[in-house]
Amino acid sequence: MNKTSYLKYFLPARCILFLLIFSAGALITGREFSGISCWWSIVASAVNILTILFLVISAKKAGSSYRELIAYKKGKTPVKKTLLLIVGFIFIGTAGLYAAGYICYGVLPYSPPMIVEPIPLIPAILNIAVLPVTTALAEDGLYLGGGVNQIKNKFTAILIPAFFYALQHCFIPTLFDAKYMIYRFISFLPLTVIFCIHYYKKRDPLPMMISHAILDLATAMTIVAMSADHSLYEKIINV
Repeated sequence: MNKTSYLKYFLPARCILFLLIFSAGALITGREFSGISCWWSIVASAVNILTILFLVISAKKAGSSYRELIAYKKGKTPVKKTLLLIVGFIFIGTAGLYAAGYICYGVLPYSPPMIVEPIPLIPAILNIAVLPVTTALAEDGLYLGGGVNQIKNKFTAILIPAFFYALQHCFIPTLFDAKYMIYRFISFLPLTVIFCIHYYKKRDPLPMMISHAILDLATAMTIVAMSADHSLYEKIINV
C-alpha cells in the first residue's frame, strides 16, 4: 500500500493557502488586495517552505524520503539531454506567458505590473536565493511527487495535477479580477501539462526543477532591479 497516496488530496491546498494569506493580509492592513500584491514573492517563499516541510514530514512518516517521493535518481537522464530539456521547458514557459498576455491583454510581450512591483530592497535581494529553489522543491514536489506519482489513472494523473499546478498561480498574488486570473491560469497551463506528461513518462524531476528555478530566478532578479531603481517600474506601468 502506498502510504503517501493521500497527498493527491492536498493538490488544491496551495490555492486555498494563498487565498487565505492575502485575504488576512488585506484585512489586517486595511488595504485593498492590490495594495499588498507586491509582497507575493515573499509570501510564495514562505508557503514554499511550509509545503516542503509538509512533504518531507509526510514522506518520513511513510518510512520514505523526499527524494523517493519525487522519484529522484542521480544521473537518470544524460547531461546533454537534461540541458536540452531545460532549454525546451524554459521556451515553453516563456511562450505560454507571452501567448496568454496577447490573448488577454493584446500586448506582446505582456508583463503584469504587480508581478515585478518594487518591495524593500533587502528582502528582494535575499529572495533571489530563496524563491527559485523553494518554488522548484515545493511545487514540483507536490504536483509531481504528490500528484502524478500518487494517481493511478494515466489521464487523471496528468490532468488533475497540471490543473491545480496552473490554478495556484491565479492566487499568487490574489486579485479578484477575472481577466487577470484567466491570464495567470493560461500562462502556466501549457508548461504544467508538459511537466506532468514528461514526468509521468520519465519519472525524472531534475530537468523540470532546474528550468522552473531558472524562470523564477529571472523573476526574482527583475523584482530586485525594480526595487533598486523605482524609475524602471514607472516606465513599465506608463507604457
